[in-house]
Amino acid sequence: MKIISIRELPIPAVKIVRFARFADGRGYFTEPYRHGDLAGPAGLADFAAAGVVQANESRSRPGVIRGLHFQWNPFMGKLVRTLDGRMLDLILDIRKDSPSLGKIIAVDMPAREEGNWDEWLWIPPGFAHGNLFLADTRIEYLCTGEYSPGCEAGISPFAEDLDWSLADPEARECFREYVGGKAIISEKDAKGLSLGQWLADPRSKEFSGLWRG
Repeated sequence: MKIISIRELPIPAVKIVRFARFADGRGYFTEPYRHGDLAGPAGLADFAAAGVVQANESRSRPGVIRGLHFQWNPFMGKLVRTLDGRMLDLILDIRKDSPSLGKIIAVDMPAREEGNWDEWLWIPPGFAHGNLFLADTRIEYLCTGEYSPGCEAGISPFAEDLDWSLADPEARECFREYVGGKAIISEKDAKGLSLGQWLADPRSKEFSGLWRG
């Protein structure tokens, strides 16, 4: 895996990892994941100790919103990339001691069928995660924790107490277009907790001590 760059987003713990493709007239070859490179000095420091224990893939229709999901015991960090289509990824900070607690960002991640690079999005433990799909889309995500159905919860992506001040304005407006009934979303996700309800829940203490300044 040839890592080209690792870029911090407005919440610095969330990062974009750009890796190389080797293209010629036939197409391209790429090595999208190698643990030794991502866990090495030029990789992701907070990914190094965990590694991948579960790989997920999903396909979604245009207008589908998923999330905002999170779990503990074990915590789950995610490397996410778009295989086909276009995804707007949603990341909410729920680390109780974080200066960006309650802030949400949105990352536009279209699939790249051409070119000499592709990207992963790294979302460490301590964040609620969701997606808005702007086309028929297939995504892959590599997880640092196995799914634990007894230790999961969700915050509604429509909750009015989310702080969008760090989000890209165009991405925020794109999401707002789907708030008034245009979205395809499960009842469970739409009726998720507000941020305030989650922070008042005793289980939210599981997300203390995760922020490192």
